[in-house]
Amino acid sequence: MLQFIILAIVFVIIVLILAKLLKFTIKTIFKILINFIIGLAAVFLLNLIPGVDIPLNWLSGIILGILGLPGAIILLIISFII
Repeated sequence: MLQFIILAIVFVIIVLILAKLLKFTIKTIFKILINFIIGLAAVFLLNLIPGVDIPLNWLSGIILGILGLPGAIILLIISFII
């Protein structure tokens, strides 16, 4: 659980830095954060299923931030292939 919290904090910091650098609007930042939170919750729930192990690292954080729930499904499919 601590890993999820640390990943969320790091992702929020990265998004805020990128937003300042790329001049994103608050609406875009909010959308990315909501996607990340929904995707992170989905991955957390999927990891509770026996036999499913989706690692949480910077790459999965980026995928979840951009795609949200569809990103969690993509990570699930990739975890079964690899």
